Amino acid sequence: MREPVEVRRQRILAAVRARGAARVRDLAEELQVSVVTVRRDVEALTREGRLRRGHGVVRSTLPAEEPPAGPVTGGDQVAVVVPVRHAYLTEALHGARTVLEEAGLRLALHLAPQVAGAERPLVERALADGARGLLLAPRWRARADEEADHAWLAAVDVPTVLMERRPWRGSAPYALDSVCSDHWYGAHLAVRHLVGLGHRRIVFATRHDSPTARSLRAAFTDIAGAHPLVERWAWALSAPEAGADGPYPARETAGLPAVLREVGATAVVLHGDVDALVIVQQLAEEGVRVPADCSVVAYDDVVAGLGTPPLTAVAPPKAEVGRVAAELLLRRLAEPPGSRPVRRVELLPKLIVRGSTDRPTG
Repeated sequence: MREPVEVRRQRILAAVRARGAARVRDLAEELQVSVVTVRRDVEALTREGRLRRGHGVVRSTLPAEEPPAGPVTGGDQVAVVVPVRHAYLTEALHGARTVLEEAGLRLALHLAPQVAGAERPLVERALADGARGLLLAPRWRARADEEADHAWLAAVDVPTVLMERRPWRGSAPYALDSVCSDHWYGAHLAVRHLVGLGHRRIVFATRHDSPTARSLRAAFTDIAGAHPLVERWAWALSAPEAGADGPYPARETAGLPAVLREVGATAVVLHGDVDALVIVQQLAEEGVRVPADCSVVAYDDVVAGLGTPPLTAVAPPKAEVGRVAAELLLRRLAEPPGSRPVRRVELLPKLIVRGSTDRPTG
């Protein structure tokens, strides 16, 4: 599935803003595209005044995004470990970086490849370099991935805050500080909006290769199953490649247009944004008009507003997750170990109504 050009360029901008500067070759590897493609995107963004180019290095045009001058020692670093190619968490990184730099600390970013167990060696390297604390968002594509990380996470001996991750109750990492979006509430906002418009048959399509996707599936099942005005609903994979944890029933892996026809749905909620934009295009190719024939709500709101039509979206507080996580970590760094109870902070998403939802016409 080819990523839209504007989406890729937004990801380049976000990556450069989060780091202050980035090499073209590193961006190409992270986005899994050719160096030529990234150079072309960088040239376009430079002409628009959104980036500055150097010798193989790209910098943000925003003064606040420039990295502080002078050498950085391990003692003034906080390590951040997040999955590579994760636009959602890029905004969280920006929020965390602002807080940490105001406190005189540098954010040392480590990008985990798309393989199981990639975070542990990065954390070990960061600690060997003298990182004082950790902000972590392990990939955890499946329950087994999370289980494999429990023992070493519990043994980390510096203050650690999880971002957008909820270890299951009773597990060792459950006793770590964490800051998450309340995805149940986000799902509630989407359903309430659609039901309020008069939709009674809804399809929910999520990925199933991330903790957020699994949380959303559980939330939609809970909310739609108990809602007195939802007559019929179904869940499906938003993209076939997102179902590595399968097998799934044939209906759940069928093309979304087919699922919509079977359910007689007049609305769909899609996670995440890029999948939502691609599916809207697929619906248009099959003659399904958005929102006249089918209302669409996206979940994440990273690039949903760039669609045609712009997509109504649930927007988790991505930057605020990073800010609050960094603030919590700073408090931990300033306190004696064990002096304050573990904190589990949940922040509420909001709904942004755009042009992709309307009352059903039938």
